Amino acid sequence: MPTVVWAMIVAGLSAWIVGLLLVRPRLYKASGADRVLLLGPVFEAVALAMFAAEHFFAARDLMGIVPHWLPAPLFWTYFVGIALLAAAISFVAWRQVHLSAPLLALLFLLIVITIDLPNLPQHIPLHLRDRLFWTLTVRETAFACGALVLAGSVLPRESRAGIALVRTGRAIIAAICIFYAVQHFLFPQFVPGVPLEKLTPSWVPWPHVLACLIGASLLFCGVGLLIPRAVRIAAASTGAVLVLLTLFFYVPIFVTEMHTPLALEGMNYVGDTLLFAATVLLAGLGTENPASST
Repeated sequence: MPTVVWAMIVAGLSAWIVGLLLVRPRLYKASGADRVLLLGPVFEAVALAMFAAEHFFAARDLMGIVPHWLPAPLFWTYFVGIALLAAAISFVAWRQVHLSAPLLALLFLLIVITIDLPNLPQHIPLHLRDRLFWTLTVRETAFACGALVLAGSVLPRESRAGIALVRTGRAIIAAICIFYAVQHFLFPQFVPGVPLEKLTPSWVPWPHVLACLIGASLLFCGVGLLIPRAVRIAAASTGAVLVLLTLFFYVPIFVTEMHTPLALEGMNYVGDTLLFAATVLLAGLGTENPASST
């Protein structure tokens, strides 16, 4: 198994263990759905730590993604890795989140603007069927919006900026959940969660049923995030479903691929789905939510 995969495993497990230990005092003060929502920053940190490790140990492979007009692509690859690691540490330690969360949102938005959107013109005329492009673009946008909601949730409850950040980020995440739900119903043969191009392995029982169930959960979440009274339960329940999907679907897929050339891809699917799960959980936080208080 490649060194980069081991590094991602160690980084993720380390963030997971430390995060669960440090979040316990806040968990004791919360109840119900709020306890689940409080795990959002922890799962976010786990995924960010994994991708930070990938940027450090596979920098020369990843630097090809850096826009050609930026000089020193290797520097920017390491810079992004450092930024992801700094955000992960901040979320785990629950320190300076009011700074790390908006900066993380800005980072993801810059990725969308500089890497995803420049490919848009060649897809608009005749390639609206290219769902992979749109899936990836809105995925990075969702990650940014999750960080925006987190940034707004740690501001004072009466803050207009905080309310605006929470409501804007939450609304966009809701739309993306509905978009993903439709894709699950239309293309149930592909892996669920973030509906990419990977086909569900043949050993998975009832793959179409699984896809439709995840799609229904995402649809419930998307609609629920738009209804104030349903926000917490929608985010907590669907976020929990996506975490379980990561643990009992994507981790087993990775295990079957860990000694093959697909090991890094399998690990990336684990990280991507966990990061999306964390994003959904973060969407349930807010200035009106006691789970968000520091």
